Amino acid sequence: MLKSEENQTLMQVGPGTPMGDLLRRYWMPIAPIAELDDNPTKAVRLFGENLVLYKDKSGTYGLIDRHCPHRRADMSYGFVEQCGLRCNYHGWVFDESGRCTEQPFEDIAHPEAHYKDRVTIKAYKVEAKSGLLWAYMGPDPAPLLPTWEPFTWKNGFVQIVISEIPCNWFQCQENSIDPVHFEWLHTNWSRILRGQTDGPKPPTHLKIGFDELEYGFTYRRILEGQSEDDELWTVGRMCLWPNCLFTGGHFEWRVPVDDDTTLSVGWFFDRVPEEMEPYEQDKIPYWYGPIRDEQTGRWITSHVMNQDFVAWVGQGIVADRT
Repeated sequence: MLKSEENQTLMQVGPGTPMGDLLRRYWMPIAPIAELDDNPTKAVRLFGENLVLYKDKSGTYGLIDRHCPHRRADMSYGFVEQCGLRCNYHGWVFDESGRCTEQPFEDIAHPEAHYKDRVTIKAYKVEAKSGLLWAYMGPDPAPLLPTWEPFTWKNGFVQIVISEIPCNWFQCQENSIDPVHFEWLHTNWSRILRGQTDGPKPPTHLKIGFDELEYGFTYRRILEGQSEDDELWTVGRMCLWPNCLFTGGHFEWRVPVDDDTTLSVGWFFDRVPEEMEPYEQDKIPYWYGPIRDEQTGRWITSHVMNQDFVAWVGQGIVADRT
């Protein structure tokens, strides 16, 4: 159990909060690369900040304040230029560093003032890797963006699945280091959803274990019929610090949108059959996974990730751990 103030410290992610400042020191996946190929500007909200992600005509990515510092116009409706994003209200241009590079009227009427040199917009670093665009919102120097081993795997098909979940990020990440829930939330519930109420029940947990490593925690488990020689015990699964789950074939990040909303970002690798080798994927596809049934309004429960979503949001927007 936690005191109320301790609970808030873990959950609050806005600027200047302890957890918000900590999480900003890590690279966060925020959008698929292919999404900006389809549309070069995207309004995003991260850690309680309203921003716009863009890809200019030179191929450079930027992440800047949603509002122009001139008259607060919405920059997500701006025009991408060869270098930077132009505000649609008065034509000011900002590059990926936040520097104002052009002010059309002022540049002509008052060239001696160099006013644009005194104007900046909030900007964060963006890098592209493994089909995803990553943001770093912390202090300099930024750490290297990790190249996790699965990002280098060949002869496989990668896809990215994104869902926006209406609850705090921390109860999502707690789920990543809970081995017992697999037995009930997934194995047993899936069996019941399929109408398999008769017959033997799936094996139950006999033993669980946890180890702290340099990059997070591993959790290990033994089910009925297994031993300590089984992979689920010898290898386990990885709770990748601070907000990711790695299960051996895919990653799931829980990226805070704000204190009340989480972006679930899944990166999935599927090995192609040997007869299809060599295989090289031209473009990594993405899709936004639905979380509610449009007809009933109920949460979708047919897939493992959606079952997790139900467990997260069932605790309320913010879980009470007191």
